[in-house]
Amino acid sequence: PPPGMPGVGPPPPPPPPPPPGAPPPPGAFFNAATQVNSALKVKQPIKTKFRMPLLNWVALKPNQIDGTVFTGLDDEKLLQELNMSEFEEKFKTKAQGSSVNINTLKVKVSQKASSKINLIEANRAKNLAITLRKGGLNSDDICKAIEDFDLQKLNLDFMELLTRFAPTDYERKMLQRYEEDRKPLEELADEDRFMIKLTKIPRLPERMKIIIFMGNFTESLQLLTPQLNAIIAASMSIKSSVKLKKILEIILAFGNYMNSSKKGGVYGFRLQSLDLLLETKSTDRKQTLMNYIVDIIQKHYPDLNAFHTELLFVDKAAAVSLESAVQDVRSLQQGMELIRKTFMIQDTSTILKDFLSGNSEKVDSLVKDSKTAQEAYQSVVDYFGEDVKMMPPNMFFPFFQRFIRGYKQAEQDNEVRRKQEELAAQGPGDTSPPTTGGQQDGKLPPMRSKAPQMDLMAELKKKQQGKERMVYEGKDGAIEDIITDLRNQPYRRADAMRRSVRKRMDEQNLRISGEVTL
Repeated sequence: PPPGMPGVGPPPPPPPPPPPGAPPPPGAFFNAATQVNSALKVKQPIKTKFRMPLLNWVALKPNQIDGTVFTGLDDEKLLQELNMSEFEEKFKTKAQGSSVNINTLKVKVSQKASSKINLIEANRAKNLAITLRKGGLNSDDICKAIEDFDLQKLNLDFMELLTRFAPTDYERKMLQRYEEDRKPLEELADEDRFMIKLTKIPRLPERMKIIIFMGNFTESLQLLTPQLNAIIAASMSIKSSVKLKKILEIILAFGNYMNSSKKGGVYGFRLQSLDLLLETKSTDRKQTLMNYIVDIIQKHYPDLNAFHTELLFVDKAAAVSLESAVQDVRSLQQGMELIRKTFMIQDTSTILKDFLSGNSEKVDSLVKDSKTAQEAYQSVVDYFGEDVKMMPPNMFFPFFQRFIRGYKQAEQDNEVRRKQEELAAQGPGDTSPPTTGGQQDGKLPPMRSKAPQMDLMAELKKKQQGKERMVYEGKDGAIEDIITDLRNQPYRRADAMRRSVRKRMDEQNLRISGEVTL
């Protein structure tokens, strides 16, 4: 109030300051940690003679100590009782200087950090610096090579790492704002200056994708082509194999003979039933149904023994993921389309022009092979009564792998059994070796070997003259012939065979009904 006004006295004096050493008033600086650990002694930093390695333990907080095994422990007293000089000598780090002063170190670090301005996040900047050292080029050369799509200068592995550091929208705005404020670029860290240069490259993400695509193109082509060829050849050869179909007919006959009195006959069976041939055993448990069927085939249908020579590339096709291969082909299409669009914008690039002219036809051919492989596989799966959605190649073709392997093993087992029976049938005084179909010296016959190349070629010509296409695994270009034929004519269904072939096969079919359970 203004001086001289009646009824108003002077303001009260402020309270006196607390005496030195007095405790703070109640409630001040109060928290759970200080309340619980008011008796804990403050630990002072220990100055060592040498730099020591860090022990990366997980420490308990002060408010977690009470009531634990650590309550009342005095490690500082223990250190006074021990000779720590020996410990330092044994555990000091290799690079040593004078003992470290923590306060001085913090000052130096802060001074060094303040010398350069970092706009991008610290860990991202650190990783970018490591990546740039791997490139072996300065920032200007890297940016120039990216603009020119120059794979001669840019290492592919380096480019794949560098794509992770393409400037984000936030980083672009932050760097642009720094430039608009006309602040000196020299004050920025090297990584930030490199990021500014990247922002100047037009359509940077597309350029990086194109460079990586071109760098991986040849390898992708070399991986996909044999995968698609294997699917095509395996699918066609299995579907067109007359010998395999006859063997399945024999299996169907035996299965119906075993089951028809109880469950009735069937007209066909799932491929998984083939595995049961190895599990179904004779009364004396000495042979399987596979052994018996192989014995029947060798005695009555010897021309079927080499059926597996008609099934081509089954092992390779079993290892192919057709879905992934088709997706990779689609990615190649998209990559080529991106290059075409970029070349329309930047038609002065000879690198893009040469790449398009040299590889467009290769991609178009691979796309056709991809469609053929899908059609061929769809057809053969349908042909065997399976569902293509539930039966990928790595499930379908292994059925035939196991069947062929089991068939060959049964051949060997039967030969061993025959030899043992011949030995048992010989008299005690008969020392002449048993006859084994021309085998001498008591050696077991080897597994059925592939026909000589000349025999294969002769049979191939015979088949071609009869207009019945058959291929063999070898070096006669058969796989290329398959794909060429598929490109020139629609994929033929298995039931679209010549009338003479169908008539002959119909005569051989067993007229049976019911369901099979092997």
